[in-house]
Amino acid sequence: MESIKFRTNIKCGGCIATVTPFLNEAVGENNWQVDLQSPEKVLTIHTGDKTKEATVIQKLQEAGYRAEAVS
Repeated sequence: MESIKFRTNIKCGGCIATVTPFLNEAVGENNWQVDLQSPEKVLTIHTGDKTKEATVIQKLQEAGYRAEAVS
């Protein structure tokens, strides 16, 4: 399965709680994780569908957060 990575402004557990329903809707439960230890707060999406990139960015914006795809 392919992974898509994003730099985000998700900073803490409270932020993760906020984005959880949005990301679960976009890519499904247990198909994403945020590395809060990384300075770039990297969000990793586990999907075989590269078209999910735009959906993830849109859903994070709806939740009030930013995401930028990492190549």
